[in-house]
Amino acid sequence: MVKHIILWTLKEELSENEKEEVKKGIKEGLEGLKGKIPGMTDIQVRIDKLASSNVDVMLDSSFESEEALKGYSVHPEHVKVANEKVRPYTAIRSCMDYEV
Repeated sequence: MVKHIILWTLKEELSENEKEEVKKGIKEGLEGLKGKIPGMTDIQVRIDKLASSNVDVMLDSSFESEEALKGYSVHPEHVKVANEKVRPYTAIRSCMDYEV
């Protein structure tokens, strides 16, 4: 099994209200991929953070294999969500993939 963890910081120019709407859109979009991506076993997006956090959104997803993760990265449903709901609003993206 492979874990795929992403941390995003949203763009500073977004107002707090805009950030809340963007975070909800990211969560709905990415969690909506569950059952649509071959080899994906779980996907969760965290948007409610403690004040001690220094990122805005966390993606925690699991895949059957590294090949399944590679397939996810180019899957049209994922690319659509990334291009419409994530990339336009994020300033910083950090990723860690690892085998479990």
